Order: sequence, then C-alpha cells, then structure tokens
Amino acid sequence: MFATLSDRLADTFKNLRGKGRLSEADIDATAREIRIALLEADVALPVVKEFVAAVKERARGEEVSQALNPAQQIVKIVHDELVTILGGETRRLRYAKTGPTVVMLAGLQGAGKTTLAAKLALWLKDQGRTPLLVAADLQRPNAVNQLQVNGERVGVPVFAPEPGNGVGDPVAVARQALDEAQRTLHDTILIDTAGRLGVDEEMMQQARDIRDATRPDEILFVVDAMIGQDAVTTAQAFLDGVGYDGVVLTKLDGDARGGAALSIRSITGKPVMFASNGEKLTDFDVFHPDRMASRILDMGDMLTLIEQAEKAFDQEQALKAAEKLTGKGGEFTLDDFLQQMQQVRKLGSMSKIMGMLPGMGQFRDQLENFDEREIDRIQAIIQSMTPAERDNPKMIDGSRRARIAKGSGRQVSDVNQLVDRFFEARKMMMSFAKGGAPGLPGMPGVAAAGGRRNKGKAKPAKGRRVSGNPAKAAAEAKAKAEKAAAGGGGNPFGNPGGEEIDYESAAAALDLPKDFSKYLK
Repeated sequence: MFATLSDRLADTFKNLRGKGRLSEADIDATAREIRIALLEADVALPVVKEFVAAVKERARGEEVSQALNPAQQIVKIVHDELVTILGGETRRLRYAKTGPTVVMLAGLQGAGKTTLAAKLALWLKDQGRTPLLVAADLQRPNAVNQLQVNGERVGVPVFAPEPGNGVGDPVAVARQALDEAQRTLHDTILIDTAGRLGVDEEMMQQARDIRDATRPDEILFVVDAMIGQDAVTTAQAFLDGVGYDGVVLTKLDGDARGGAALSIRSITGKPVMFASNGEKLTDFDVFHPDRMASRILDMGDMLTLIEQAEKAFDQEQALKAAEKLTGKGGEFTLDDFLQQMQQVRKLGSMSKIMGMLPGMGQFRDQLENFDEREIDRIQAIIQSMTPAERDNPKMIDGSRRARIAKGSGRQVSDVNQLVDRFFEARKMMMSFAKGGAPGLPGMPGVAAAGGRRNKGKAKPAKGRRVSGNPAKAAAEAKAKAEKAAAGGGGNPFGNPGGEEIDYESAAAALDLPKDFSKYLK
C-alpha cells in the first residue's frame, strides 16, 4: 500500500548516511524530498505542509545537532511525526455500560461496508462478544443476501426482516434490531447501512434517521483506502452530514499510494480505528498508528506478526515440535515439518508475512513475485510419501524418489531438493533449539537475562595469569614465593615443607636471557 512512499523516504535517508553533522542545506534538501514523497502518495496538501514544517523545526533543534548519528535522528523524527498524523494512540471501541452496544457503519457506495460488517463481527466474536448483524441496506441489489451469506461464514446471526432490493424501511429495521438484540441476549449490534454519495441528500437524511432512531455508541465511517485525494472531501462531507466517531480503512492491501490514511486523521480529527487488508474475512485488525509508521519506514511490524502467530499457531503442536527438536520427544519428521508449514499458512500469504519483517522493503520485487503455490507443491510431495518415509526420510532411495515424484506430479529433482533442504533445516533448527541464541533471554538453552547459562555447571576457575614480560613475571614469582615463605599472601599455611626457594632455578625455568639475572637480585 505504501510502497511508493516507503521507497522515496528510504532513498532520502540514504543521502544522509555517513554525515557527522547536518547543514541547513541538508535539512532543506531532505524536507523537499519528503514533501515530494508525500505528494506522490496522494497525501492532502495541507497535511503535507504541516508535516514538513514539523520535521524541519525538529531537525534544526538540539536533538539532531547534538546527536552522534544525525541521520538516524532524522528517521526517528519522521517516524514520530508519522505516528502523530496517523492518530498518535490506538483508539479502541467504546462499549455501552448497559444494554447492547450499537455500532453503525456508514460510507460511500462500493467502499466495502457489507463485507467489513462481517469482518468486524468475526473480530468482536473473537474478543468474547456476541454480535448481531443488522441488514439495513435495503437499496443495493442483493445486499441483504450478501450479508446473510457472510454472517453464516463467520458464524454470526443476521437480523433481516426485509428482503431489500428497494423494499422495506431501513429505519424501522434498525429500530426493531434493538428489541431483537435484547430478546436474544446479543451484546453488540452492527448496523449495515446503504452506501451513498457525498452529495446525495436523501441518503444522508436516511443515515441521520437511523442514527437518531438507534442512538449508536459508535458511528464508523468506512472509506476505501484507494480513493486518493478525494478521501478528505468525502470524509468531511460525511462528518458534516451525519457525523462519525472513527474511520475504518478498507482495501489496504491494494496498489494505491495510501494518502487517504495519512490525510483523514489530520483533516477531520477523527481517528482511524480499524483496517481491512485482504479479501479473507480474517484480514481485519485494529489500526495501530505506531506500527503503521514503522511499516512505512521499512522498520517492520513484529508486534502484529507475533499477535497473528499467537492466534494461528496450535500451542500444543508447537510444544511437541520443540521437544522433538531438542531430542526429548523423538525425531523431528516430515509430518512435523508439514504441520508447521500448514500453521504458517494460516498467517496469510508468505509475501505479507515477510513484509512485516524489518528491512524487507529492499526485497519487495522478490516478495511480490513469490509463487504462493510453491507451498502447495511441497505439501503434495510430502503427502505422496508413505508414513514410514515421512518418519525416516533417510530410507528414501532412488526408486522411492521416482515413485514420490510421479505421485505428486513433480520432477525427481524437486523431491531431491525437498529432502536435502529438510535435512539441512532440521540440523539448523536442532542446533538452535539445543544451544539457543546468545543474547536472547528466554530462548532454549539460554538463561534469563542476568542469569548464568548452563545453570548448575560452574565454570572452571581461571588459573593465575602470568605477565608476558619475562622480567616482570620473574619478579612476581619471587614476590609470591617470599609471601609463601613468610606464611602470608595467598597461601595461609606458608611454604609447604619449609624448603628454601631457589630463585635462580625459577628464573631458569622461564628461559630468560642471561643479562636479565641482575633484575632478580
């Protein structure tokens, strides 16, 4: 979504690297490049002016002039200002203290409200709520039927007393939905309203009537993220005509430049609350300004990736796989490998997952050209093996590989590559699981921060270090011997046996040059 903006900003920051201090000309040139990057990303002109002015003011301040690395400080300033114009803090849904919480969805025609209603219902269901979808879009053909189909897919009931297609009163449907929710004990109502144009006064009035009849706790304005510069005009028209509490961005996975997300918050003052970034009903999440700013600057979004992994991964399977990698639960097999790969697929496309890692912007072309079907081919090869072959891949000889290739519709070379890569990956993962990673507290084989690795096994005591200077080493040996003879120093029992120390022999043992003997007197 923000590929154009990310690339331009990355090129801008490259020009600052290696500079010990930034001149006024450097700051002006950087500000100019940032301005061009934002305008190319379809960010509204007033927002661009405000953003660039804030960056220039901070860049001329002490935080940059006294910084050890001015270039990194500029990146931090841009990141902070991006977070600010995106809303600053994450805005959560407000729930009613008593009775069902009413959430009304409004927006332009084609913005994706009906699909988004089902996505939001599924998200609320995962949060432990009991939502009820309300089909109040009675204008668009088959809108009611579409909501019913999507509601069935996410396992959320749909209240649809009218068939739609121009038949029925949407205000009456919304009012009846309140009684239905109380009767069926649903704690959240999602009202899907008809799409409208910013200049359509009749439809605007209908939205106001639904608002007045239901008194929603939250009114969410649904906007297509690919709308471009017109997003600000539309958002302001809805704010004046109906009013809303937050914004939901749809189609964030599209190829638009993303200026809408950066413009709406600054112009309207209303926060972006949710973002839809895919076609699946699970491609929906809370909008975090700081995480989005990190993505724009190619810093990755590890927190979102971790949260998605926690939802998608089966903890029991993951623990079993970890035990096998440490050698405690048997051997890690191709079946385990296939299970792990299937769990990774639940996170979404590999290109999307990799895109959340820091610094992956430089590999964007490779990620966009990644063939997602490659995982299906690997799965076909593994599933063409017998259970014995999956448990012990070492037994897969030439004839077996030919049979597996034929069964999976692949070449023998593909089977060879898979088996070889599996052995390499298993060896690496086992080594990592047993030995851990230095400096990563909590990883297998590594004690917690501040603790000692390999607890219970004390490190052997280091011997006494001897100076590399022969004269100094001999002097130290002499001093130690004198302390021992006197019963002091490091040996509390004095010189064992009471024999006299032969300093000349001690010096000879060090193989010193002859002229060094004068230093031993």
